[in-house]
Amino acid sequence: MDVIKAIRNRRSIRKYKSTEVTPEQIHTILQAGRWAPSASNKQPWHFIVIRDAGIRSQLAQAHPYGRFMSESPVVIVVLGDPSKHPRYHLADPHNAVQNMLLAAFAEGLSTCWMGVRDTDIEPTFRDILRIPNELRVICAISVGYADQERTSTRLPLEEIVSWEHFGNKSE
Repeated sequence: MDVIKAIRNRRSIRKYKSTEVTPEQIHTILQAGRWAPSASNKQPWHFIVIRDAGIRSQLAQAHPYGRFMSESPVVIVVLGDPSKHPRYHLADPHNAVQNMLLAAFAEGLSTCWMGVRDTDIEPTFRDILRIPNELRVICAISVGYADQERTSTRLPLEEIVSWEHFGNKSE
């Protein structure tokens, strides 16, 4: 699949069909995360795959914007490990997340990522999933087959790009 096409067409989906996500699809998504770039190649991440409906329901109840996690067949929780890179353990996992979102799209699946880090949700996720205190809960990704169509718009480049210094709109 053309990566630019995937970037432009992937959408955050919050309504899922009950169709099962195959183990092969899950592994493809995880491999994409594993191959993400990281500072000094430290790979300061860990992924927890949740297929159990009861656990997904608990996570959905804990996240005020993630109630739909109980409907998605799979949730992947992404952790950051400061022991692997104390400076970039919060940033680098997002590279893995983007790779996983695009890999899921290439597999015909839909996703929605929800932030958890630095919120009052993080301790609850930690308790539900038995995550050690030394790791950070970065986000959760719902994965499944879309049961809704979504469109999206983007700001024009002229509104979000400066050249050479902030505010300079001339190339």
